Amino acid sequence: MDIDSASSVVLQALTQATSQDTAVLKPAEEQLRQWETQPGFYSVLLNIFNNHMLDVNVRWLAVLYFKNGIDRYWRRVAPHALSEEEKTSLRAGLITNFNEPVNQIATQIAVLIAKVARLDCPRQWPELIPVLLESVKGQDGLQQHRALLTFYHVTKTLASKRLAQDKRLFQDLASGIYSFACSLWSHHTDCFLQQIYARDEPTALSSLERTLLSLKVLRKLTVHGFQEPQQNMEVMVSIDGFNVVNYQTSNTIPFSKNLLDFLEYHPCAFIPLIQRSLEFAVSYVFTPAGEGVAFERFIVQCMNLIKMIVKNEAYKPAKNVEDSKPESLEAHKIKTAFFTHPTLTEIGRRLVSHYFLLTEEELTMWEEDPESFAVEETGGDSWKYSLRPCTEVLFLDIFHNYSQTLTPVLLEMVENLQVMDCNIGLYNAVGLAAYELFDSVDFDQWFKNQLLGELQVSHHRYKLIRRRVIWLIGQWISVKFKSVLRPLLYEVILSLMQDPDLVVRKIPFRTEQFLPYLESIFGLLFHLLQQVTECDTKMQVLHVISCVIERVNIQIRPYVGCLVQYLPLLWKQSEEHNMLRCAILTTLIHLVQGLGAESKNLYPFLLPVIQLSTDVSQPPHVYLLEDGLELWLVTLENSPAVTPELLRIFQNMSALLELSSENLRTCFQIVNAYIYLSASEFLQNYGESLCQSFSDLLKDITNEGQVQVLKVVEIALKVSPILGSHMFQPLLPAVFRGIVDGERYPVVMSTYLGIMGRILLQNSSFFSSLLSKMASECRQEMDQLLGSVIEMWVDRMDNITQPERRKLSALALVSLLPSDNSVIQDKFCGIISICIEALHDVMSEDPETGTSKDCMLMSHFEEPKLSDDEEPPTEQDKRKKLLALEDPVHSVSLQHFVYEKLKAQQGLMGDQGFGVLMETVDTVLVRQLQEFLQNL
Repeated sequence: MDIDSASSVVLQALTQATSQDTAVLKPAEEQLRQWETQPGFYSVLLNIFNNHMLDVNVRWLAVLYFKNGIDRYWRRVAPHALSEEEKTSLRAGLITNFNEPVNQIATQIAVLIAKVARLDCPRQWPELIPVLLESVKGQDGLQQHRALLTFYHVTKTLASKRLAQDKRLFQDLASGIYSFACSLWSHHTDCFLQQIYARDEPTALSSLERTLLSLKVLRKLTVHGFQEPQQNMEVMVSIDGFNVVNYQTSNTIPFSKNLLDFLEYHPCAFIPLIQRSLEFAVSYVFTPAGEGVAFERFIVQCMNLIKMIVKNEAYKPAKNVEDSKPESLEAHKIKTAFFTHPTLTEIGRRLVSHYFLLTEEELTMWEEDPESFAVEETGGDSWKYSLRPCTEVLFLDIFHNYSQTLTPVLLEMVENLQVMDCNIGLYNAVGLAAYELFDSVDFDQWFKNQLLGELQVSHHRYKLIRRRVIWLIGQWISVKFKSVLRPLLYEVILSLMQDPDLVVRKIPFRTEQFLPYLESIFGLLFHLLQQVTECDTKMQVLHVISCVIERVNIQIRPYVGCLVQYLPLLWKQSEEHNMLRCAILTTLIHLVQGLGAESKNLYPFLLPVIQLSTDVSQPPHVYLLEDGLELWLVTLENSPAVTPELLRIFQNMSALLELSSENLRTCFQIVNAYIYLSASEFLQNYGESLCQSFSDLLKDITNEGQVQVLKVVEIALKVSPILGSHMFQPLLPAVFRGIVDGERYPVVMSTYLGIMGRILLQNSSFFSSLLSKMASECRQEMDQLLGSVIEMWVDRMDNITQPERRKLSALALVSLLPSDNSVIQDKFCGIISICIEALHDVMSEDPETGTSKDCMLMSHFEEPKLSDDEEPPTEQDKRKKLLALEDPVHSVSLQHFVYEKLKAQQGLMGDQGFGVLMETVDTVLVRQLQEFLQNL
């Protein structure tokens, strides 16, 4: 795309794309979508959003298209990836000037620069940080602010990378610029204070923005830029400064955030701050000092600070105190001195009687919008930001760590129950502390004598109690609840699910044996799912539906028809709600597991969902990828046969492997599932690209990662020895060299030998060609190299711990016989010793005949008889069983195979020659061999 000639047409399309007229808007969006993959398109976008004379909406849209393009096309392996030449030009253009007049556009530009930095800095973009630092020092106010804004987003993004190499790079960056960041924060803080004193509010507001940005930069550098910050005086002075300011200025949230992050990532360095932090937080949250002063967000921060100090494992001595680290003992001493009996009692009572009660605002919300109220009570990470979940998590951690002090306090409050409001707070506390109170509360009696009656009171005012009681039972049911009471509970649940009050119907119940109630409960849950409108509420109902499906497994099949028809509609409606889509994915995972092979009927909906969720060029993958991969895997495992559409989804895999993320293990499982499903079609379509991906991975991966990659190759050879050898041929020389060189990691060596064993036993001609190639490469004779392989194999047999691989090694090496090759005959003793080791592993006495037999042999496939608690085998489980019937490890008797090979060797050499050969074997081994072969 020629930039000059293209600018006008792209500008016109962007202008039309901002129109409110769909007849104008839709064609423009389609045109822009087609241009996304055209060379030069992003250079045009850069020129457009950098032109301050153009319409703000057009420039805004240009920035968004550019930002989305980074996600889709910036990576080298992405389909239609940008050329390196264009990326170099774009990087230079992005940091030419920091003078964007519109705040919202400036923020988006800063974010997109950070996105590029995440992929390219510092290797492909070494000039980024120096340019930002120079611009931050400038005197122009606008330029300084925009550069600082970009500096923050870049720092935030680089700090979020978690690979070891990336962390080291960020630490190098932090050590180089930390002093500058400290001085920057100090300078802007001083300016802000001076302007406040001078009552220059507009200028002070501008300085405050710079102060907060520089503080955020400093937080990222402090928290993520140093492995041991306590060894850096400048860092400790800085963090102590945060604590002082926080202590003196109770409404300064950013300083609290700095302390929380520092405590989370560097607990040992935080020890000198524990005492002051606890005094400060407890004073404002649990004493009259905070009344009328502390606001909700500040209370949440203080509670999180207390919680993290209480729960931190680094602050607890070891079971054997003498083994404790000095810093752990010091922290424990500070905590013990602070959390006295009176302090803990006051904290416990105030949590139950004050923070656990519903506020007037919450009661009003329940009346006016019960669905939104139910959403407000959800968990997850909400404890980090919201007061009610925060108080509950704090109560749990304090009660767990100081249960001896707090249990009597809580029991006393239960005994003195009088007011309904107190019931709500206490029921909440007793439910949260269920595991701690196991031996102190007779819950079955409580259920029969009091709770059951409260559930049956239908008065409008009692809905508060009904909700809290059913939640309380849900907490205790897996802790202490007799099975004979369960039918009574399920009857109550059914009646509550028809309760006209929506909040009471949203019951997070737990269930084990409720098949007589399954149809009714599932029907009511599905009706509720259709009725609610809030995304978070739908997510909760889907979670309960998923739990039901997971518990009853295949017995759910008669009842899922309506759900199967509804989910595509719900998926379409949730296009803008990725977390709801995550919940749908989880439901689909359990649904596919419950339907088994019948899940093939879902493919018209299921496969496009997997395609979208696992496509890294699509923005939603950030949210959907993990669940999408899990759904992809269970779909393959339960697929009765491969389809073209199922095969086509694998096009997403190369980009996923390039990410080298924590999802790699699932990706390997997906590859394995394809191999088990249809090795021939799969490898013919994708074997070459998969081999290239594996080659790239093996260049920079841990030993465990190497094993995971090589296990895939081993499975391919196991399922299809001929095609597998051919498709993964480029990887095999490294395996061969690893064996000859004596790979020092046992698990890796074991995998090498497993791969080579498969090739030698099941594709001997390929083994010969590989041996010839390696001999040429090493400038050795083939026989000499073969001797080295056998010698190393014998030497490293102990590295192989799996019985299947040990038997495979014996079968593979003895398959070299009969042979008149002098090298093989020279290594005959080693081959026999491996065979005898493997025979010891696999031979066991048959109780029916009293003779020994190979216990790994499988003669037929039987459907297993399952207990009620066991899940039925997946289609993949069945495929593995059928494959095992053809696998030499399970179809060939090692005893007979060794006997036949030795017999053939004897026939080749004659009795006298064979006798001489047997004399090379230790007499003890010969005697053991004779015992194994005597009945043949």
